[in-house]
Amino acid sequence: MNDIQYEFGMVGLGVMGRNLMLNIADHDFSVIGLDLDPEKAAAVEAEAGAGRPVRGTTSTEEFVQSLRTPRAIMLLVPAGKAVDAVIATLVPLLEPGDIVIDGGNSYFPDTDRRVVELAEQGIHFFGMGISGGEKGARFGPSMMPGGNREAYERLRPVFEAVAAKVNGEPCVTYLGSGSAGNYVKMVHNGIEYGIMQLIAETYDLLRRGAGLSDDELQDIFQGWNETELQSFLIEITGDILQKKDELTGKRLVSVISDRARSKGTGKWTSQNAMDLQVPVPTIDTAVLMRDMSKYKEERVEAAKLLPNEALQSSINADREKLVSQMRNTFYFAMIATYAQGLAQLKVASEEYNYGLQLQEVAKIWRGGCIIRAACLSDIRTAYEQNPSLPNLLLDKKVGGDMMARQEDVRAILKIAIDKGIPMPAFMSALSYFDAYRTETLPTNLIQAQRDYFGAHTYERIDQEGIFHTQWT
Repeated sequence: MNDIQYEFGMVGLGVMGRNLMLNIADHDFSVIGLDLDPEKAAAVEAEAGAGRPVRGTTSTEEFVQSLRTPRAIMLLVPAGKAVDAVIATLVPLLEPGDIVIDGGNSYFPDTDRRVVELAEQGIHFFGMGISGGEKGARFGPSMMPGGNREAYERLRPVFEAVAAKVNGEPCVTYLGSGSAGNYVKMVHNGIEYGIMQLIAETYDLLRRGAGLSDDELQDIFQGWNETELQSFLIEITGDILQKKDELTGKRLVSVISDRARSKGTGKWTSQNAMDLQVPVPTIDTAVLMRDMSKYKEERVEAAKLLPNEALQSSINADREKLVSQMRNTFYFAMIATYAQGLAQLKVASEEYNYGLQLQEVAKIWRGGCIIRAACLSDIRTAYEQNPSLPNLLLDKKVGGDMMARQEDVRAILKIAIDKGIPMPAFMSALSYFDAYRTETLPTNLIQAQRDYFGAHTYERIDQEGIFHTQWT
């Protein structure tokens, strides 16, 4: 076994690295893993079982020498300095034509820098987003690679074999040059933030507002997963709501702190969208609500000082109708969130010369990843029919679906306002929809104000040119 030239190499044998190695081996590719922890290196061999082409080592030299050329090496280590440190140890041992793949959530400018640095030595660097968590890595993730197109052919057989499949199609494809893969994964995570916030607000309105029990909420989410809302995040919400706490006997979710954590990818999405001047308000709102959750002590004080008397009684509405309206409202806002993220990808592809094909992005998001959902089939179709579609809302079918649901969205938000239940992500989704379909926004007044106090000039609707006025 020690004399074989391994097809693929993995650096970092934590949960994700180990599971992806086993997935690769399941598809009859030989794979060697490198980790400085001898226990992890030994564990992956033990888990694979005797006679399988899986090996673990703690020696960087042995690892590199055991790979067939051109070498394909994936890094699954924490983003940031750890990636650069691993690259620094590998590069002196590599040869021109070898490929290094960063499978972590690296910030895309870091990937662009590494692409340039390694290209100077003839080494191809790929940034590849991987979504699906521990289970996805083991049995089929969604993978988003970006880098050199020709070098991708060395990776394609392995990636297509181990990726999740939907109707026989692998949830992986070459996305584009440079940091395209990391960028697509960043926006994927931004959309994920948005949809998670929408689910949380749905849960809040139905629980605190309508007074639905844990059992009723669980049934609703499980039922919704059999409808057009079918998705991984809706599915796991149903699972979460039925889980009981072994310590108290209560539903576990009811004893979990409401201080939300984050790793920064949602914030990166929002920050870059502002740089590109692409509005993604639902993603922005999801980020700021995680920030709001951290102010627990202040919220406790505010709840005493500014009590919500409207919540002393439940929503006075037919529950079946309310749940139906909430289902339509969620679908509307979910599509608006996808529309925002995909619009950002379109602008970024032009700005950074990625060459993204959004129908391919939608295709590989249909399975394996955290934001996989039934609606992605319609989204893929929309971009197949019109690859230059500037915004998903301009697709006739998608736009028609949104129009058919908008009245339920307004009804639900009126209820939330009357009850003092915060639903900022839903409100942002509706405002995005309304603003996008407004032919003339009131920003003409803002332009006049800017010219008044700062002589910033303005344009006119009746003639070409740049104008300035002495307002007083």
